[in-house]
Amino acid sequence: MAGRRDIGAGTGRSRPVRPAVAAIACSLLFAGLTPTMAQEPVAPPPSGIVPAPPPLGLEDPDNPLVPPAGSPQGTTDPARSQVGTGEVPVQISDDVSELPAPVRRMRELIMDAARSGDPERLRPLIGSGPDTTRLSLAEIEGDPIDYFKSISGDVEGHEMLAILLEVFEAGYARFDAGTENELYVWPYFFAKSLDALTPEERVELFKLVTAGDYEDMVGFGAYIFFRAGITPEGRWLFFVAGD
Repeated sequence: MAGRRDIGAGTGRSRPVRPAVAAIACSLLFAGLTPTMAQEPVAPPPSGIVPAPPPLGLEDPDNPLVPPAGSPQGTTDPARSQVGTGEVPVQISDDVSELPAPVRRMRELIMDAARSGDPERLRPLIGSGPDTTRLSLAEIEGDPIDYFKSISGDVEGHEMLAILLEVFEAGYARFDAGTENELYVWPYFFAKSLDALTPEERVELFKLVTAGDYEDMVGFGAYIFFRAGITPEGRWLFFVAGD
């Protein structure tokens, strides 16, 4: 490996020492003098880094991320799995007679429409505008019935009607009982840890999903197949799958 080249190497010449500089150096040497230079402390150059201000806490009124006073905090999507959060009180039942009358009525109407074999029977139940039943966790465009049929394994949408019927034939979970967020969700598997299901409950679950689907959901940690939610006032809030 070649050694480092000295400054000026490659020219074949050495730099001449100017006579005046040589004379001054000699005179200082013979006089026994050591040239000194006054050294004054020099401030370090600015780093250009601006120190960060102290972090703002959620209790700090100057924090723009603090929700307005009186707004709900920790609001979650009721259509997404909340198993394991320990934040939402849940009651599980298969007794339809305990449902509020509006909830029971909407459930019956949905099941009657599903049994008819005609997805169009769902249209008045799905509604329109801001109160339209949510059919996907993502936004959908176009006609809701067309979308409902498009996610079915058959062109007519009969598979989805069968799934809808089976969902409402299962037991249900009551979330946030007695609060403004109260909600009834089918099937109750949505509210339970799959690892905690009894053999009888697993048999009931396999009426809805395959063994492969079940293993995938166990890996995910929650039931994420189709579920439906109805408010205490009888509004059909969602019918979705996934997470």
